[in-house]
Amino acid sequence: MARSPYVIEYRGDFSLPRPPDEVWSAMQRFDRYERWWGWLKDFRVEGTGLETGSVLHGVVVPPLPFRLSVRIVLAECLRPQSIDADIHGDLEGTARIVLEPERKGTRANVSSSIEVMQRPIRLAARVAPRALRWGHDRVVEATVTSFRQHLTDLTGGVDH
Repeated sequence: MARSPYVIEYRGDFSLPRPPDEVWSAMQRFDRYERWWGWLKDFRVEGTGLETGSVLHGVVVPPLPFRLSVRIVLAECLRPQSIDADIHGDLEGTARIVLEPERKGTRANVSSSIEVMQRPIRLAARVAPRALRWGHDRVVEATVTSFRQHLTDLTGGVDH
């Protein structure tokens, strides 16, 4: 369980239809992020890609009436195995992605611990803590579904 109604602890495992090196290459397609993920706005990158020290900036717009500005500092990137990141802004915390080869592609293990810092959302979380988790989980679900589809399209030679 989370330490407070403002903290979301998350762990998920996802199968992806391409090998880790191809998943990593697709994850570096920063120019496609806003097209792939409707919940992401004003995305920009400082740095040269998925490399230690790069910083990702964006606005998360979940299916709830608020927007969250975030700055994600890539603390350690080991291609094509793992990414450790520190999250700052309207969310504070850490996230980790581990990519492992599996028979038909890649197993992506995702974990994060984030605290919502925005005052109006913190107030809402006290009244309806499940709504905060629901919004988070819908963003994760949309991200995985869209990214998996993109990887599947690559198999057929289509690149969206």
